[in-house]
This record gives sequence, C-alpha cells and structure tokens, in this order.
Amino acid sequence: MSILLSRETRVLVQGITGRAGRTQTKWMLEYGTNIVAGVTPGKGGEEVEGIPVYNTVTEAVVQRGAEASVFFVPPAAVKAAVLETIEAGIKLIVIVTEHVPTHDAMEIRAYAKGQKVRLLGPTSPGIITPGEAKMGIMPGNMFTAGRIGVISRSGTLAYEISGDLSAAGLGQSTVVGMGADAVAFTNMPDLLELFENDPDTDLAVIVGEVGGIQEEKAAQFIAHHMTKPVIAYIAGRSAPEGKRMGHAGAIIQGSMGTPQSKVTVLQEVGVEVAEYPLQIVELVRQHLIHV
Repeated sequence: MSILLSRETRVLVQGITGRAGRTQTKWMLEYGTNIVAGVTPGKGGEEVEGIPVYNTVTEAVVQRGAEASVFFVPPAAVKAAVLETIEAGIKLIVIVTEHVPTHDAMEIRAYAKGQKVRLLGPTSPGIITPGEAKMGIMPGNMFTAGRIGVISRSGTLAYEISGDLSAAGLGQSTVVGMGADAVAFTNMPDLLELFENDPDTDLAVIVGEVGGIQEEKAAQFIAHHMTKPVIAYIAGRSAPEGKRMGHAGAIIQGSMGTPQSKVTVLQEVGVEVAEYPLQIVELVRQHLIHV
C-alpha cells in the first residue's frame, strides 16, 4: 500500500507539450507511472510519448478518466489551471512549478479548502511510491520500495536521505515533497496523518528546514495523534537571520523559524533529530528494532 499514489492512479500531465513537461513525461512513463493524458490549451489533438493531449482538463477526465495531475505550467498560469483542475474533479494535484506568486498561492489554498482535493506544492519535487509510480521530478533510481514514509520540504534532501536509506536496505513506502514556498498547500500534519493510517508504513521521517512553522505544527500533531515513530532532520542550522536560503520559505525572521526552535519542539514530543543526514539511517534502524 502507499499514500496518495499507486501504479493504478490515472495521471494527467499539465503543460505536457513544454520542454520540462515532455522530458518528465518520458521519465515518469519509464518509471511505470500510469499517465493517461496531457493538457495544453491550444495543443489538443497532439501526442507526447504516445500520450494524447487535450485542450482542457474536463476533456482529459471525461475521455481518459484522469484522477491526478502534475503541473509543469508557467507560474502566471498556475492559479487558473488549478481552479480548472479542481472544478473538473481531479483529487490529487502536484505543482512542480516554481515562483508561483504568493497572492495566487494564497487564493488557491483558500479555494481548495473544504474541497475534496489534495494539493502538493508549490515548488514540489513531487511524490514517488517506489517501484510503482512517480509524479514530478524525483529521480527514480534513488528510491527503493519499503516501509519508511518520508516527508520533505527539500527536494534534493529527499533524494539524498532516501538514497542513504535505500543503500542501508531501508526502503520507502512513499516519499512526498511538500514544497518549500512560504505558502504550503498541504501541511506536514496532514501528511503525517496519512502515514499514521497506512498499514504498510512503520516509521515516518521528516526532512525540515529553517523558516516557517511546519515542523512546529508537526510536533503538535505527533504529540497527540502519532503512534508510529518519527525521525527528523532540520537543514540550515547555520543559516543567518533575515537571509533567504534557496527556498522562498527558508528564512529566519526574529525568533520564528529558527532551526533550534524546530529541534526543541520536536525533541519535546519524543522525536529524535539527526545532526546530519546520514545519521537518519542509524536512528531509523534503532527505532525499527522496537516496532
């Protein structure tokens, strides 16, 4: 079992005719993802890697039964595309696009609230269920199937840590890149809840970073709702205050979002926090002995 994505999930690629869309579609297909359609307005009737392209999401849903969508759409077009996608009935949306305007992201999140839809991003590297399917840009060769759930705010660290786990014989059930913009469409507690309820996940790994309060929210959820072990790593411990570190949401402002504040709240609820990425392997092994 996995969370959110399996080999049966019927995936739509929006922006499939662009350079990134074409390239990533090829790699997702090679991994085994069940891509059934693409959408680029004005390009209906074309094909990419044998996948039919439609002008609208509704056409892709009606004609091909699409149920999940991954976005390679220009930033300025994301808001309209998301609203169209939700209205068409798509239940999982992964937004890889970077530099989505903050105000647009806020409007998207407000619109999606209360809808039966799961959005990941913006700036999400995607989601992968190792050995089954992937949506986004995660390199499939870094992951192996197993029983460790991974939630990461950093794409590259999701790859590195999953690669370390794989090399140690510790496979992953699902790896989720939630994105690292200031506005997150899905919060860490929401993803932790999915792993808590997944019978094929034994332990969850959080890969956090400076800025925002996602890890603090996660700590509150862990304290009251998680029965499975949780391991964490917080990137950017040497980040200077007021300087954005790569991601739009990775910025320390006053006492908010500091790495030490995140480490402290997580440790207070029983989460062991690794000092460096490779240490996650040691901590996971220790906890699995008691699972």
